[in-house]
Amino acid sequence: MLMHTHEARLDALRKQLAKDGLDGFVIPISDEHMSEYVGAYAQRLEWLTGFGGSAGTAVVLANEAAIFVDGRYTLQVRDQVDGKLWSYEQVPQTSIAAWLGQHAPRGGKIGYDAWLHAKGWADGVAQALAQREATLVPVASNPVDAVWQDQPAPSLAPAVPHADAHAGKSANEKRADVAEWLSAKGLDAAVVTALDSVAWLLNIRGADVDRTPVALSFVIAHADGTADLFIAPEKVTPDLTAHLGNAVRIQPRDAFVPALRAMQGKKVAVDPERAVAAIFQALESAGAKIVPLTDPVVLPKAIKNPVEQAGHRAAQARDGAAIARFLRWIGDEAPKGEVTELSAADRLQAFRAEGGLLKDLSFDTISGAGPHGAVVHYRVSEETSRTLEPNSVYLVDSGGQYVDGTTDITRTVWIGPDAPPAEVKDRFTRVLKGHIALARAVFPKGTAGSQLDSFARQYLWQAGLDYAHGTGHGVGSFLAVHEGPQRIAKSAGGQAGTGQELFAGMILSNEPGYYKTGAYGIRIENLVLVEAREIPGAEGEFFGFETLTFAPIDRALVDQALLLPEERAWLDSYHAQVHSKLAPQLAGDDLAWLEAACAPL
Repeated sequence: MLMHTHEARLDALRKQLAKDGLDGFVIPISDEHMSEYVGAYAQRLEWLTGFGGSAGTAVVLANEAAIFVDGRYTLQVRDQVDGKLWSYEQVPQTSIAAWLGQHAPRGGKIGYDAWLHAKGWADGVAQALAQREATLVPVASNPVDAVWQDQPAPSLAPAVPHADAHAGKSANEKRADVAEWLSAKGLDAAVVTALDSVAWLLNIRGADVDRTPVALSFVIAHADGTADLFIAPEKVTPDLTAHLGNAVRIQPRDAFVPALRAMQGKKVAVDPERAVAAIFQALESAGAKIVPLTDPVVLPKAIKNPVEQAGHRAAQARDGAAIARFLRWIGDEAPKGEVTELSAADRLQAFRAEGGLLKDLSFDTISGAGPHGAVVHYRVSEETSRTLEPNSVYLVDSGGQYVDGTTDITRTVWIGPDAPPAEVKDRFTRVLKGHIALARAVFPKGTAGSQLDSFARQYLWQAGLDYAHGTGHGVGSFLAVHEGPQRIAKSAGGQAGTGQELFAGMILSNEPGYYKTGAYGIRIENLVLVEAREIPGAEGEFFGFETLTFAPIDRALVDQALLLPEERAWLDSYHAQVHSKLAPQLAGDDLAWLEAACAPL
């Protein structure tokens, strides 16, 4: 009999823990690759609790249970997870280690799956538990899997070559670069575990994770330029074998741990942020010398080459035309009171698909009407879908996966027919001013994303307002929509990537926002490319941003009295560029709408 209620699932897990001799267990949203978005087989937290966000962790003890989320999910977790069964815990204000340090039974055994957690996390939790004479125990098999009767199997979709015409650099050249890096550091090999790193290094793509075109696999890259790819044999096609060539040995995925255990005496680079604890444990037991270093693929992947940059521009222009057609449709249809969050998201996907080049969405569309717009990472469902009511705010954050680029754009629009209230226009314009300030930023070489974050927040801060998410994330090339190592965010709380120096060729989002709980949400998001800036008389190298995303910003929501002359000039110039890029792709009513939407203020 399948367990339909989350209470029954929690009860079944507690019984399994007792059977396994455990006093508690930690359940993250994660897979063996520390992915942000995971395959259906790895959605253990959602199955157990009902929480559908992309970041969160639960802890189950015999008599209590807690779920940990960050500020993006404060509202969503309360909507989706039963407060009678779970206490809601907010990070970074608290942590799993701190909570267990107070709640774990004295002398207890807390289980964790070493294939789903970072080594640093495990070390920190073990330390906190030691204060209660409790221990953190790696489990031989995951107890959630033991009680999840209809758990899907991992995907067996084929891995496919990604053409050099889109990659801009061959896999042979990329492996040679890694080999050179290894040799320079006196290392024998690097373990590459992040799915997008494997995909980028070998120029392969897949369909194993919703919204991210990657193939479940690991790589060990060697100092002689060869590599071992560990992947399910069912995923390997003759095309893939021919593409990889003789220098890449294809091995079954279950040969990965034996290969790690065979590395006795070798000096091996492993990324503590991206490799799970189980990999460190296997190498340690083999007697390998582990050198903790950032995955050597991460930075080259983030710095887009000219071919990848050109691909992004083409994908963005195509995507912008779909967005423009959608915004016209919303403006016409939503005031009639019959468009829902779900029907709007479906219509937007249809506009993207009509071009014939859409491979997938880059994430589940955030289609938030009225108060749902205030839920930062809201995910619409049949149960939650609201109607877009006349005279309300609608926020839509969406993106597409195209073979030449990955897109991510947020637009906030006013659903008429009446004029927006003064408060909404004030908040929107403050967000816009921050967006413009970041888009116009010029900064010296060596600047990190954390140093630019306040450019986007300053006008909200002046009114005593803020938002509880980062301002910008990196974006991949037909890869992950959230790609490190660069970020634009407050550096407090030790958020990964905020200290990363920005280099020309990196792509980031520019997405300040404002959220009024129970009322509305506002976000304006474009993607930007870091580019060199020639400044007469400059002392040293300077950078700025090229805007990549082109779609109209809702002029009805702009309080023009709050804009400075240079901000008005930026918006008029931006809309002129939107018009020049999108007009050739549009006709009839769509083109007429675009001309009005892009008119100077």
